[in-house]
Amino acid sequence: MRIRLNRYNQTFVADIQAFRGIRYDLSHVGSLGEVVAPPYDVIDAELQTELYQRHPANFVRVILNRSEPGDEADDNYRRAGNFVRTWLREGVLVQDAQAAIYVYHQQFQLDGQTVNRRGFIARIRLEPYAEGCIFPHEQTHASPKQDRLKLTRATQCNTSQIFAVYPDDDNAVQEQLEAAIDDRTPLMATDDQGCVHRMWLVHDANNIANVAALMGSKSLYIADGHHRYETALNYRDELAQNSDLAADHPANYVSMCCVSMGDPGLVVLPTHRLWRGLPVMSSEQLVARLQPAFECRAAGRGAELADELWRQLSSDDLQDQLAFYTAADDAWTIAKLAAAGHEQLENEKPAMSRAWRSLGVSILHELVMPHLLGQTSLASPKYVRSVTDVVEGIRHGDPAGRDATGQTGTGNRFELATLVMPASLQHVRQISEHRERMPAKSTFFYPKLLSGLVINPLYK
Repeated sequence: MRIRLNRYNQTFVADIQAFRGIRYDLSHVGSLGEVVAPPYDVIDAELQTELYQRHPANFVRVILNRSEPGDEADDNYRRAGNFVRTWLREGVLVQDAQAAIYVYHQQFQLDGQTVNRRGFIARIRLEPYAEGCIFPHEQTHASPKQDRLKLTRATQCNTSQIFAVYPDDDNAVQEQLEAAIDDRTPLMATDDQGCVHRMWLVHDANNIANVAALMGSKSLYIADGHHRYETALNYRDELAQNSDLAADHPANYVSMCCVSMGDPGLVVLPTHRLWRGLPVMSSEQLVARLQPAFECRAAGRGAELADELWRQLSSDDLQDQLAFYTAADDAWTIAKLAAAGHEQLENEKPAMSRAWRSLGVSILHELVMPHLLGQTSLASPKYVRSVTDVVEGIRHGDPAGRDATGQTGTGNRFELATLVMPASLQHVRQISEHRERMPAKSTFFYPKLLSGLVINPLYK
């Protein structure tokens, strides 16, 4: 077993435990699909309203409680907490009698193929990033962490799972759990994208012990949920300041969905950018700014060309190649980082590893935007998951109000769009182990985990 020591010579291994989750009682709510919800950060105002109308106990009322007329500050968080307590009292939610590890499958369609991603949900002992075997890979921001901390205080629960990946070429951990559920019927829900979510409970003490032992030697790399992991640390520290927190207190743990890096269903998709607040710029002006750091070529005109260009970028599979759309002349430009650009980025970020500097998102956010385009205080872009969303944004602009990334739209035209390659699993592992952070939204592990399948209580 690989053992890590922190600066106090304390041993750190991945501490994986079963827990008594809180789940919907289907005799009260009927279909599980009616009450679960996507993660809060992909729910826009329209979907929030739709989920509210879908069922009076839909979990959106907890993870993204909407403001009501006459609200005072933080009333939406208090309402979320009240929903959890009321549903527990009324039997809508019930805590499992036995501790379990929750096996979780997601079956989805991708490029015409049926894909099944397999993982398991357990509680993991929290540890500071710099001292143990849990590694982040993306930067975080203060506002989402403050939002999730208020929700955690109000509910005293982990309402959603952290998503982490771990090295296991033979998938030995998952196969141990698959054998335990082989002849059992799962709980099942289908989401709005057609993804089928299945979950089984494993109570057997031997199976749980074997999984914990196998996982104890492995590192965990956070794939999605950095803000929520850091929030869990903050909540634990907050409780510890006010009272002695016993070693086995639930707040020392966070619920996590763990997926093997060797799982054939593990998919990383891109997150493209639609830029807010940029001045009007033609492709000719863009190229003048990018050269000599980039070798540029005109790629055609029209928003609909995005799909063809993305197929080309995906086929080339080059992190240092980007596609830019300029709204002023409805034109696309392909830009590949040249030797001068590599040298400039190394000069700007000499402390960062070569792996970090090779990322498309690093090149875009740390060289192109601040230095070549001079946008040092630019608002965060709108992050979109598909080329269809890129085309939609180009054609219709930035909708006013909260979007599916939790940001507020301006109602204006996007002057610039960028197609960018996602970081790979190898990038995630390398950069995490260098204790570096990628720019936000460097990866999109598809599909997202459902919220409301199982809740982890943080109280005894």
